[in-house]
Parts: sequence; structure tokens; C-alpha cells
Amino acid sequence: MQFNLHNRRMRAQDLASFSSDPTMHSVAATAAQLIVDEGLEYGPAKRRAVKQLGLPPRTPLPGNDEVEAQVRDYIDLFCADTQPLELQALRRLALQWMERLHMFRPHLSGAVWHGTATRRSDIYLQLFCDDSKSAEIALIDLGIAYEPRTVSGFRHEPVEALSCSAPCPELRDTVGVHLMVHDADDIRGALLKDPQGRKPRGDAAAVRALLALNEVNQ
Repeated sequence: MQFNLHNRRMRAQDLASFSSDPTMHSVAATAAQLIVDEGLEYGPAKRRAVKQLGLPPRTPLPGNDEVEAQVRDYIDLFCADTQPLELQALRRLALQWMERLHMFRPHLSGAVWHGTATRRSDIYLQLFCDDSKSAEIALIDLGIAYEPRTVSGFRHEPVEALSCSAPCPELRDTVGVHLMVHDADDIRGALLKDPQGRKPRGDAAAVRALLALNEVNQ
């Protein structure tokens, strides 16, 4: 309880600092537009925002939470009519992949999970494998071309990512799908809540529940 209270106090201090810093606010707002309109990830979007605004390269950057708040505001202002349907299409596509790869206990994360995705967003699935090469073998067996690379995992450790493109008939476009391969034991900490009290990822059942809830609300 004391730890959570400390997090909330720190979060409040961070938000107060953010709201009183017009430069940081401008970076966050510009980054949010790049994320929504061009599909950039948060890190590259913040760095390009600094350059686009003509700020010094070492300008302090806003946190991802502040940028996400600006993303939600931007979507509400400019994409309110289209984003909900695009989000549903991406979640349905993500669920298809999760069902195909069910043996690796896939969990959806990123904008598609948190609800800020648009048609330009990629899908991020975290797999929990007993054998680190088993996911690659599964993609080969399915005839799916992929590109391996190393990225930072949710514990900030290096993990292998298998990236590919998938057709999304609902959007009449292709979507990037990124599979982050974790050890099977890492799933124990996968559902720990973030500082905002949210689950940072969800399994197939959780994605189905989100789809059903949004269909009821539409």
C-alpha cells in the first residue's frame, strides 16, 4: 500500500511538472500527432517532435504517460468517427493471431490493447515459450515470412522480436505484427499492473471481452 501511494504521489508530481512546462507539453502534443497520423512509436515520435519544433537535441522529453494522454486528446478531436472501428478491426486481427499461436500463451500489448490504436498502428503480441526457437518454427510451418531482431522486453531485457505483415481485410490494408518472444517463466510478471493501475497486456480471453464490450457500446 505504501509503495502504491508513493507511486501515486510521484505520478502527481510528474503531471504537475509536465503541465507547467510549455516546451514539454508541445513536444508531447506534436509527438501524439505523429503517432496517430504516421504510426510512429513513442520514442521516435518524441525525438522527431523535438527536431520538428526546432528544439535543442537534449531537450527533456515527456514520459510515455503524458504522450498517451495527448494521443487520446488528439483522437477525440480528429478521429472520433473513425478510430473506434479501426481499433475493433485491429483487435479482431490480433485475436486471430493469438488463436493461431495459442500454444505460446500470447498476450496483446501496446496501443491495440490500451485502446489508442488507429489504422496506422502495429500489433504487438508477447509470446511465452518453453523453447525460444519454437515460435520461429511455428511461423515457418505456417508459411509466414518474418524478420527477426532484438528489442527491449517489458522487463527491459533484450528479447527476440519476429516482425511480419498481415492483411487486414476490414481496413483494406496490411498491418505490422510483432511477436516478442519471452521465456515461459516470464509470464508470472506479465500481468502486474502499471503505475496507473492498468494491466499492461491481456490474453485472448481479455481481448474477446474488450471486443464484446465495444460491440455492445456501439
